[in-house]
Amino acid sequence: MTLTDAPIPVEPEGHRSAEPATTEHDDDSLDPMRPMATPEPRGPLSAALIRLMRHTRLAGLDLVEASATGALARAKDVLDDDDIQLALFLLYELHYGGVEGVPDAWEWEPRLLKVRLDLERAFELALRRTVPQPSATRGVPEALVELVSRDDSPGLSAWIETDGTEDQVREVLACRSIYTLKEADPHTWAIPRLHGRAKVALVEIQADEYGGGRPERQHAELFAAALRAAGLDDRYGAYADHVPARAFTSMNLMSLFGLHRRWRGAIVGHLAAYEMTSTQPCRAYARGLRRLGFAQDVVEYFDEHVEADAVHEQLAARDLAGGLAETEPALIDDLLFGASACLTIDGRFWGGVRAAFERGESALRMPVP
Repeated sequence: MTLTDAPIPVEPEGHRSAEPATTEHDDDSLDPMRPMATPEPRGPLSAALIRLMRHTRLAGLDLVEASATGALARAKDVLDDDDIQLALFLLYELHYGGVEGVPDAWEWEPRLLKVRLDLERAFELALRRTVPQPSATRGVPEALVELVSRDDSPGLSAWIETDGTEDQVREVLACRSIYTLKEADPHTWAIPRLHGRAKVALVEIQADEYGGGRPERQHAELFAAALRAAGLDDRYGAYADHVPARAFTSMNLMSLFGLHRRWRGAIVGHLAAYEMTSTQPCRAYARGLRRLGFAQDVVEYFDEHVEADAVHEQLAARDLAGGLAETEPALIDDLLFGASACLTIDGRFWGGVRAAFERGESALRMPVP
């Protein structure tokens, strides 16, 4: 018997115990990391994994392992595969806020980790085939600036600023919720793995992300307030059934880099690129939201990032990435790969959302209630 095969009381298959969306919250709502309810499956692998999680009986692991093998054999593009990306997202969630009803001990269940490793290997291979590997002909900060300046991904923020509708804004917020309700957490894994100037810079950035000592100013909580003000559900994972696979791919990329020490260079590069491409888009989002008449609580999240990320982009490029390159030059290629992966994967994700809007279609798999 591994960890625990003992059954616990469970609800009937398919029953969703989460309460309906509401804009009224008690003080506990300041923690957006409440365990998420299991979403609906998107294929045989996620179905086997979700059934395992709902029944909390590890005897079902044989089916999960077999389903993972089958899913990887069938996948045409792992980066866009709904079944694989949802399953990987749920396995990573065991290391964050957890999944409703799943024992905390399952975070380190060896056979679940083996399934995750198999999915990660395929994920990494797909990334290597898709993401360009930049080179640093000059210093790393300069290479990052050059990399960001060459990025020509379609700008979703520009669409929202001038052409977006209220419904499209709500779809964007739903898509962002997969990461932003735990904003900064994947990058925080890197703190104990860095030293000197890079570590200090990362701590400074993350301290701002977590509200500078004020729980209500955490960026994740500002985003939760934005969701509520827009009439949306602020519970983590509330829109897991709605978002496209690429929303999970974007989140899984950060978890892959953040949870593995060998990828510490990549998670630093990812954060640097993320911060360096945030200020102007957030300014455009804020303008679009004001144009559409959204409440200030919705706009506030983006206003905060216009100010904060203008500082963060300098810290991330020069002190964080530059500092890591100085102390561990062997990580420079990984650092630049992480930055390139951020731009590539998020470019595919948000570019796909914009393309759907331009066609007059929804970017979601099903409408937001």
